[in-house]
Amino acid sequence: MTPRELRALCLSFNAAVEDFPFNPETSVFKVQGKMFALVNLDARPLTVNLKCDPDDAVRLRTEHEGLIVPGWHMNKRHWNTVTADGGLPDRLVRELVEDSYDLVVAGLPRADRLRLDRP
Repeated sequence: MTPRELRALCLSFNAAVEDFPFNPETSVFKVQGKMFALVNLDARPLTVNLKCDPDDAVRLRTEHEGLIVPGWHMNKRHWNTVTADGGLPDRLVRELVEDSYDLVVAGLPRADRLRLDRP
């Protein structure tokens, strides 16, 4: 997956926005003010921090050793750092980004979820 494709994917979700709260190099993708992806689109290798169900996080780290690792500078229980431009299939990266978005949306108040058309 290229940086351009990753950025487009993150912005394709309903109400997703890109923000730069830390520095001009680090894109933070949010929904309703809550982060679901954090990435430096110029970094090589291209890695992205994504929220993940804790049980799935451990399984994914085991299945994709070295390509999916505990979230760098994040809560290691709930976040993974995923190498997006390497050995992982683009389909899996897309699913992980979508799962991250869905987990964040699931934690929003019901009224916000309904505005996003996500029950």
